[in-house]
Amino acid sequence: MQEIDPNYAITDFCTYLKLERSLSPNTISAYRSDLNEFFTFINEKHGQGTGKFSVESEHIREFLEEKAGRNISKRTQARQLSAIRMFFKWLELTDNPCDKVDSPKIGRHLPQVLSVEEIERTLNSFDLSTENGQRNRTIIELLYSCGLRVSELVSLRLGDLFLQEGFIRVIGKGNKQRLVPIGEAAIRAINNYIPQRWQIICSCRQSKRRTRIDEDILILGRRGRALTRVMVFLIIKEAAEKAGISKEISPHTFRHSFATHLIENGADLRAVQEMLGHSSILTTEIYTHVSTAQWHRNILEHHPLL
Repeated sequence: MQEIDPNYAITDFCTYLKLERSLSPNTISAYRSDLNEFFTFINEKHGQGTGKFSVESEHIREFLEEKAGRNISKRTQARQLSAIRMFFKWLELTDNPCDKVDSPKIGRHLPQVLSVEEIERTLNSFDLSTENGQRNRTIIELLYSCGLRVSELVSLRLGDLFLQEGFIRVIGKGNKQRLVPIGEAAIRAINNYIPQRWQIICSCRQSKRRTRIDEDILILGRRGRALTRVMVFLIIKEAAEKAGISKEISPHTFRHSFATHLIENGADLRAVQEMLGHSSILTTEIYTHVSTAQWHRNILEHHPLL
């Protein structure tokens, strides 16, 4: 087995992911984190003191077994194994240690979905007279009305808005562009937010801090910079609490709800695939299972003899 120096190999691998695979910074960061965790584990158990490792199939199994022993979900284990597989495939070793390792068996995950009434309660939880009320409502409108990923939301630019034509341009995974229809409610929210956004920019220009302003980004923080994904998570968590929603939700919950509600109301699966930016329709098909699961639950809850 060929020896590997992970310090150099992981850096080169991430460069490959960026330049040749055009993966997003978030995805590359996740791969780097998974690989660093794997090699740290190998170093602690089998380190030779040279910084180089000869990785065997048994080492990978031990890593997964350690995860299972700490009750790490099989889905997380499968994701980390996927990162390790891609890494060793990129290395083009004659004897790939991943070839003899089976992936953890995972069931099909049904995402959390909000009802239309819960969406409305969340939207109505914002006090529009406060400093960030209109901005935060606009965030929810865009996540739900357009089915955006949180990374797509925070990077949305003014030049991506074609409101008179009724659509927005979204830069998704792998820098792939797609056009997504936008409804009147979301357009109205954006138009109501724009004056507040302009006030933020003017205030930042007059500030003595002289920090860089992301003037082309749509959703801004009070210092004129694009919001972080973590900030969007916090905004949504607070809104859910105010709306009395006990479900564990995230920005992706509104994307799931967007797709599920479309399919429940008869939208074509291919059209939903295009709007979500899924490369495979198999990914989109999960929402047909969500719809069926809800239908099944409603039957059991409301049938008088079941």
